[in-house]
Amino acid sequence: MIGSPFRPSPVHPSSRPSAVPAGGPVEAGLSVHRFDAAAADAGRRLDVVIAGRLPSLSRTRIAQLASGGRVRVDGRPRKPAFRVRRGQAVEVAVPAPVPSGVRPEALPIEVVLEDADLVVVNKPAGMTVHPAPGHPSGTLVNALLARVRDLSGIGGELRPGVVHRLDKDTSGLLVVAKTDAAHRALASQFKAHTARRTYLAVVRGRVRRDDGTVAAPLGRHPVRRLRIAVVARGRQAVTHYTVLERYRDATLLACRLETGRTHQIRVHLAHIGHPVLGDPIYGRARAPEMARQALHAARLEFVHPRTGRPVVCTAPVPPDLAQLLARLRSDAAISEAVPPGLRREPKMRRP
Repeated sequence: MIGSPFRPSPVHPSSRPSAVPAGGPVEAGLSVHRFDAAAADAGRRLDVVIAGRLPSLSRTRIAQLASGGRVRVDGRPRKPAFRVRRGQAVEVAVPAPVPSGVRPEALPIEVVLEDADLVVVNKPAGMTVHPAPGHPSGTLVNALLARVRDLSGIGGELRPGVVHRLDKDTSGLLVVAKTDAAHRALASQFKAHTARRTYLAVVRGRVRRDDGTVAAPLGRHPVRRLRIAVVARGRQAVTHYTVLERYRDATLLACRLETGRTHQIRVHLAHIGHPVLGDPIYGRARAPEMARQALHAARLEFVHPRTGRPVVCTAPVPPDLAQLLARLRSDAAISEAVPPGLRREPKMRRP
């Protein structure tokens, strides 16, 4: 379900790009933004003033531009920490984004929502999100570079901004930013835990409580470094769950992430004695229908970075997970069940 159509906000006249930088040669694709520092800007850091006038630029990006002499005050290059005085002329020259070096690939992906600021995709199981050693191609980013034609770039590169990730063998919804401003706004929502992610998970055993919370810090396994484990000095991690259906020796859960640590749901559920079916690392509970863990990112909610309107996206149960659920339901009568779907949400209850 998607909200109202998105409309771009108007550009402030003082920050409209001009085609030619003052006092220099023409550079293809260069945008030059000029404005005069206001009274309220006096004494403030230059990067803070620029970020307020040009929200499409992060302070990290402004620092990159300043290091290349592209940020000037009264015609002189200045560093980000320079303190601005009222009436000074500020000029920021932003070059066109450069290719990221990642090769576009025409891979099939399901786009749930797309506008000028972001893309929401329903990632299939088996697809890695971002190129990495051992996975230079065939990733979601490779596919998006071929699919998306209006990237304005992230951090000066023509690439989609991955805000959050899914494990390779977890299917479901993922939002990716097209612009620096959208990336920054979305990332802040995930950091503040205001973006809501709800997953379907089929776990081993019958979970007794109808709903609950797992609050256990996560970090690298002390011995098996490729694994994540509950460790005393790990990072805070909180997962809320609600029982949707109980079977003979399995349970369908809706899990909502309050934090977003690596492998969080998989490790937390294994920690309470109910590993995800098909999980080869933390579970060893096989399911013949699944060649991967029975985990699906089914619902994603956030505030649109430009319009401020709530966005709610849902992804249907993928075929392999649907086959598993059908077999569990027919294998034995469901002793206790909630109507399938996400009608009940995990409660926000602290332990």
